[in-house]
Amino acid sequence: MAEASEFSSASRPMADGEEIFDVVIVGSGGGGLVAALAARAAGLQPVICEKQRVIGGSTGMSGGMLWIPDNPLMKADGIKDSYQDGRDYLRAVIGDPDEPSSAARRDAFLVSGPQMISFLQEQGLRLVRCAGYPDYYDNYPGGSAAGRSVEGIPWDGRQLGPWRPRIIGGLGEGVGLAVTTGEIHTLNSFTHTLASFLTTARVVLRTYGSRLRGQDLFTNGKSLAGQLTKILLDRGVPIWLDTAVDDLVTENGRVVGVRAVREGRPVLIRGRRGVLLAAGGYERNPEMRLKYTAATQPNDGQRSWGNPGNTGEVLAAAIALGAKTEYMDEAIWLPSPRAELGGSSLTIARNYPRTIFVNNRGQRFVNESNSYVEVGRAMYANEAAPCWLIFDDAYRRSVPWVNHLPRLRDIAAVIPGRMPRQWLADGWIKRAATIEELARLTGLDPRALAATVRRFNRGAVAGTDPDFGRGDSAYNRHLGDPGHRPNPALGPVADPPFYALPIYPGDVGTMGGVVCDARARVLDHDRQPIPGLYAAGNMAASVFGRTYPGAGASIANTTVFGYIAARHMAASAREAAAP
Repeated sequence: MAEASEFSSASRPMADGEEIFDVVIVGSGGGGLVAALAARAAGLQPVICEKQRVIGGSTGMSGGMLWIPDNPLMKADGIKDSYQDGRDYLRAVIGDPDEPSSAARRDAFLVSGPQMISFLQEQGLRLVRCAGYPDYYDNYPGGSAAGRSVEGIPWDGRQLGPWRPRIIGGLGEGVGLAVTTGEIHTLNSFTHTLASFLTTARVVLRTYGSRLRGQDLFTNGKSLAGQLTKILLDRGVPIWLDTAVDDLVTENGRVVGVRAVREGRPVLIRGRRGVLLAAGGYERNPEMRLKYTAATQPNDGQRSWGNPGNTGEVLAAAIALGAKTEYMDEAIWLPSPRAELGGSSLTIARNYPRTIFVNNRGQRFVNESNSYVEVGRAMYANEAAPCWLIFDDAYRRSVPWVNHLPRLRDIAAVIPGRMPRQWLADGWIKRAATIEELARLTGLDPRALAATVRRFNRGAVAGTDPDFGRGDSAYNRHLGDPGHRPNPALGPVADPPFYALPIYPGDVGTMGGVVCDARARVLDHDRQPIPGLYAAGNMAASVFGRTYPGAGASIANTTVFGYIAARHMAASAREAAAP
């Protein structure tokens, strides 16, 4: 198989340092990969420009789910859903339409999403439905407790040949298991129910069985990125790595290409039909983050878990060209402990019984089990950035604390309750015999914290949360402890000793950017399309506004609008060729 630098046969060199394609795609995440495939299927010649030396972007690093209402995998399983249900749900969750989340863009997403899934399946992408993974607000009008998310199958990366090491590292590698995103939430409760144990056993057997067979199973976002890359390579689509785009090229008011540095050499890459920006957000650009968030959510991105390549220069180029922007102070928030504790059970503790979040007044301020984006926004709105995670010894005893699959000789490390003593010795986690003493260790008001815990416990014992409704939705219960009754998401913080640690408003990416129309065309400040310029994903202000409706919403957003952009460019090409 040819090397990346040799994949220019589909282009026609125009001059030294200049090449031309039908479509120039900036970024190799889900939106860029799907757009390239849609463009190629429509008879166009696309090129993907990726500034890193690996393919997949934020999609490849992620859980890899796609949240698509009324998708064909749901239909195949007999799960009832409809366009209208999806429309009602988006209205209930997001609220009234605005420009980035206009009625037309929502409709375009809902109509094109199922079409895109069918198209990808026809092209050879293998997907499974994440059965039973509810929408994040399944108890809202139009919500689905059965779930609307799909993901790639565990897929053998050896099929990529020499391109295998060029797929960005994924979620499953962090825990050392070939685990799907639909399965991963069960790992912390493998000793709690038979179903959780059997799921965990299946994952472990799959992992070691594949290794014995010499396979390299890709799961989560890595499966999605790997499968799409293989399909594109088989169709001869150029994927240029180490190609950093730094400017947009215009002629007569139309975007006609990009300027880039490819493997150290300046190059002008022209696109006859257009340029699609799918290069991710700007979470790794501290200056941009502080510029756009200083007044509302001051954050320099130092606690971001996002793609290191998302530094915002392509977005800045679009802004300099006159593109309108929205939601620039927003991110896909992910409440997280300090980096050394990342990946441990502390990252999901808020979903489990016997835990609460409190602000610096010692008060609860949110349904801890709701969407991570909602919780992150609530942290900023309630003097809780950071907040404190409070839990009791019953929680400590109930979960495994390792953040990866240990070697076989160290397998005892996964036994629940073995929280590393060093975390206490280093002061990362505070421990005390009483809630009042814990408050003094954390600088909180002892009476306020004790009152908060008492109030929470009164409802939690009965499985209710009158203040914030924790545990009311199927989503809350799904991510809780399946072995806990009466409510998997709720249990009293009552068993001493008690523990506390700070939780920060981390993120997995920004979600503000250029404003686009229903055809993924970038709009200027007069709300007119900038000719030749399209955007998808975290480059663009989200169709979901400031919300996150379900697992895989950001990947669905980028892939659907990448698909829409490619189809619009193909239709424009047909119109131009018509007599």
